Amino acid sequence: MTSETLEQGATGALGGRGRKLSTGRLGDRVFGLSAKGSGILLLAIMAAIAAFLVVKALPALQSDKANFITSQDWSPDAAPAKFGIAQLTFGTILSSLLALIIATPVAIGIALFIAFYAPRRLADGLGYVVDLLAAVPSIVYGLWGLQFFVPKMNHVADFLHSNAGWIPLFGGDAIGGRCLLTAGIVLAIMILPIISSITREVFLQVPRANVEAALALGATRWEVIRMAVLPFGRSGVISASMLGLGRALGETIAVAMVLGSAAGISLHILKPGGTTFAANIALTFGMAGPNGQSALIASGLVLFVITLIVNMAARAVIARRKEFV
Repeated sequence: MTSETLEQGATGALGGRGRKLSTGRLGDRVFGLSAKGSGILLLAIMAAIAAFLVVKALPALQSDKANFITSQDWSPDAAPAKFGIAQLTFGTILSSLLALIIATPVAIGIALFIAFYAPRRLADGLGYVVDLLAAVPSIVYGLWGLQFFVPKMNHVADFLHSNAGWIPLFGGDAIGGRCLLTAGIVLAIMILPIISSITREVFLQVPRANVEAALALGATRWEVIRMAVLPFGRSGVISASMLGLGRALGETIAVAMVLGSAAGISLHILKPGGTTFAANIALTFGMAGPNGQSALIASGLVLFVITLIVNMAARAVIARRKEFV
């Protein structure tokens, strides 16, 4: 074999490798630009939504003769217009927190059972059933809550008021099934599959070496979960809970159908009545005048801001926990 043949072969090999490296670098650049463009597009969409809400809300805010933050009145089409978001904010936050408090422990228990306790065949079936709950439309939950659950909650409210009325949450003069507690339970059922599914996947990602090391040291199954699983999945549980909280904050139809029509702010969660941002928009937007629709958009802007604050707080908690780990 001559030297010219060797040189040609070496040149061809290097040329083919160079083409592969060039193609790979081009793919990296295209992927990087695509990812960056997607992020910028998302920020642009959120900015456009915020700008739309601000522009549409300004006429009502300028005509409001009451304090928009502290007032409980909602008469934007009256003369003069008086409306505020105090009651809407209170009802939205309280019902969503009740849902989160109820759903999170149950979701963690379901995730742990499916991931570590149930036989594999049973675990797969339970996983599908839990995930299927997320596909049920909100109107179905609302109808179930109104026709079936509210009558049952009348008896539960009587029991809680009679036996635990000394607790401020269960006290009060008036009690009924169409209350914030009922709305919180319905919301908890709605957000349960979201929290459970994400938490289950996080627990399944626990390094097998950590589990086996704990078992080798003589730990029981619960001690393994407490020492190896829960610390590893804590940030994931927080993320799942915040995602469920976002769903609860924006839920509309189910809450609108379950809650009563009584107005006012009260810490008694068994008292009939209450409302939320989303439910108020759904129930009154069709009957509202121009200024009323603008006021509803202003309340939607506040809900948008609350959701952003919740997500930012969750990101901060997760980031701090990640550094600690």
